[in-house]
This record gives sequence, structure tokens and C-alpha cells, in this order.
Amino acid sequence: MLPEDHAGLAALHAGRFAGREAFAQRVRAALVAAVAGDWPALVLCDADFAAWPLHERALVDSLHAWSRAGRSFTIVARSFDTLLRQHARFVQWRRTWAHIVEARVCRSIDAAGFPCVLWSPRWTMQLLDPVRSAGVQGAEPERVARVRELLDEVLQRSSPGFPASTLGL
Repeated sequence: MLPEDHAGLAALHAGRFAGREAFAQRVRAALVAAVAGDWPALVLCDADFAAWPLHERALVDSLHAWSRAGRSFTIVARSFDTLLRQHARFVQWRRTWAHIVEARVCRSIDAAGFPCVLWSPRWTMQLLDPVRSAGVQGAEPERVARVRELLDEVLQRSSPGFPASTLGL
């Protein structure tokens, strides 16, 4: 169920942010906005997703509310090991919605230089300093396009990964 109070959407204004909780709040608010704004696509990119609040029930509820046929969700990581260990709710959502999820792995970029991004065609957030959890966000067309170009470069260097299920013989 989505929160009744959409005050978190104010966190999506353009500008800078800093701090682990500020980053997590923007991820949460972005997913609420994706539902409210009927965003057609989402891309999440991070080396390992350790700092993302993907384990939270409310966040996964937002993903469930957003998900439906015709949506596109891409997730890119250097490794999915941390995500599998720390974010069981997200992993279950990924299994349920495997038909709209494209999971990619890119090991050719080192962890320190791996982009940390949440992108949609309508708004984007990019973490520029992982140590301080500082970054920028906004809906300006130039910013959205620039971040998409960065993601396209990573996606070109990636391959399928994080299967929805593993089949044993």
C-alpha cells in the first residue's frame, strides 16, 4: 500500500543532496512519484546496491503499484551478491515481475567508478560522492539525457545477470 502522504515528492526537486538518509529518501520518493506520475520506465544502476533501501516493505509496495505490462525496469550492477543478501523483498518482487525486468551485470567498470543512478524519462538522481552520499537530482531534459547517455555506455558494456530463478538439473 502506498503512503497517504505524498510530501516526500517534494524531495524530487532539482538540486543537490547529501547524506545517506537523504539519498534513501529520494529513492523512496522517486518510486512513489513513478506510481503517481505513471512513469513508463525506471533504471537503477549501482555497483552493489548496499546503500539502497530496497529491503523496505513500503518501497517494494511502490514497485508493485508501479508494475504492469508495458513498463520497463532495468537494473545494472557490478555484482548482485549484496542485493541478494540484503534485499529479499526486492528479490521476490524481481521474480514476480521478471517479464518487465532486465537485469544486467557489468564487471568491466571498477566499483569505485561505477555509476550510482536512478533514472526515468521524467526525473533522475545521480550519486556523485558515495562516501558522503552526495549527489544531484532533477527533471531538466539536459540532465535526464546526460544521465541516460552514461547509462547507455554502462549497458553496452554489460551482459545479462541476476536471473529471476535458477533451474537445477
